[in-house]
Parts: sequence; structure tokens; C-alpha cells
Amino acid sequence: IDFDLILENIKDLNSLVGEGISQIEHTPRGARLRRPEPLPLTLYRNGMVVGHGAFRPYQHPGTQQCLQDIMDGYFPSELQPRYPDGV
Repeated sequence: IDFDLILENIKDLNSLVGEGISQIEHTPRGARLRRPEPLPLTLYRNGMVVGHGAFRPYQHPGTQQCLQDIMDGYFPSELQPRYPDGV
């Protein structure tokens, strides 16, 4: 696993979705500025944790696909249903 590539691509993906930039959130009484909540990704020697989910070993096929998506420069496909515009 190329951790340097993963970290570099995560920085690039974060900039694509406007990391640190507030977005307009419409409310019943008008609108307000809101910063999107980040989704933490914690990398360990033998696995990773996405958000507040369970530990996922690197040998698991789903974990391998997630990391391959990031190494290819894409948002993980497993996150697309929940975050269609990226996270």
C-alpha cells in the first residue's frame, strides 16, 4: 500500500469538494452558511477505519477496493450513495 500516494490523493480530493469552504444550507426560515462535516479516515499498519465505523483489515476485498479507488484518484465508490458530491 502506497500511503504517500493515498495521502496525496486525499488532499487533492478534499480540495475538489471545497475543503474548508462553507455552503449554503436552506432552512424553513431562510438560509445559513454551513461547513460540511468531514469524514475521518484513519490508517493503521494493518487496516483502516472510515468515519466512526468498524476496523477494516487491508486484506478485506472492500477495503482493498476503497484504497484502490483513492490511489486511482477517485472518491471511494462505496461512499457515492451517501455522498454523491464527494466528502
